[in-house]
Amino acid sequence: MENAILNLPPDQEQMVWLIDFSGFNLSHISLKVTRETAHVLQDHYPERLGLAILYNPPKFFEPFWMVAKAFLEPKTYNKVKFVYSDEINTMKIVEDLFDMDYLEAAFGGKDSVGFDITKYAERMKEDDKRMPSFWTRASSPSAAPQPDLASATLDSLNLDSNSDASDDDKTEGSMPHGIDSDTVFTDENTLVIDGGKKESESESEDPHRTDVKPDDKAHA
Repeated sequence: MENAILNLPPDQEQMVWLIDFSGFNLSHISLKVTRETAHVLQDHYPERLGLAILYNPPKFFEPFWMVAKAFLEPKTYNKVKFVYSDEINTMKIVEDLFDMDYLEAAFGGKDSVGFDITKYAERMKEDDKRMPSFWTRASSPSAAPQPDLASATLDSLNLDSNSDASDDDKTEGSMPHGIDSDTVFTDENTLVIDGGKKESESESEDPHRTDVKPDDKAHA
């Protein structure tokens, strides 16, 4: 999250998460970790999430999601969308947000380069060097406040927590067949989380990988 915030432009506060479930299995599920993650994100990074896209989650994840929602505020879980590569209506969410020419092929895009752990590590090292000066500047009294994100693309997805009539409708809107129509390496303002596929390449015990890279269409 710190690296993602570091790479946001000055006039932007929110990000899009594109979460890859390739290689995800039952051993990756933990209510304890989910609860702790929800606490950190909601209490320490409020309103940072613009939209979270769960890409090709396995069917066994759906009942887990119903339980995990209890740890999230309604305005947060309404920003979570299930997207499946074989469902055109859900893929439209990705197509509307990202330039498919630059989106990684693993997410249905045309970029076949893929993830390079060496380049990612170098990028994180550069971010580490920038971090102290970034937070010193951000904490300065003279630092200008950042305005709220105003994104027509995200607004068009009706992410307002009050836009749905009931909790049942909200749940249905998050499920695979109820979607109305923060990468990989497409947008500096987009957070990508890789769930399991690159576990052996990760620098931590968590199988999820985060990164940010530029894109003309997705501003999160």
